[in-house]
Amino acid sequence: MTDLEDAVSEFLSEADTVYKEYDRGYMDADAAMSRLENHIEELREQTE
Repeated sequence: MTDLEDAVSEFLSEADTVYKEYDRGYMDADAAMSRLENHIEELREQTE
């Protein structure tokens, strides 16, 4: 895999985790959005 593919794969995995935790009621919408924003920022940094 390339670095870009690794970064996207990691992002998708982390995003799936956030969605699952939100669906199970482990976090509220604000916390889920905050975590997703952090993961998006990490992805942006890795792809620059």
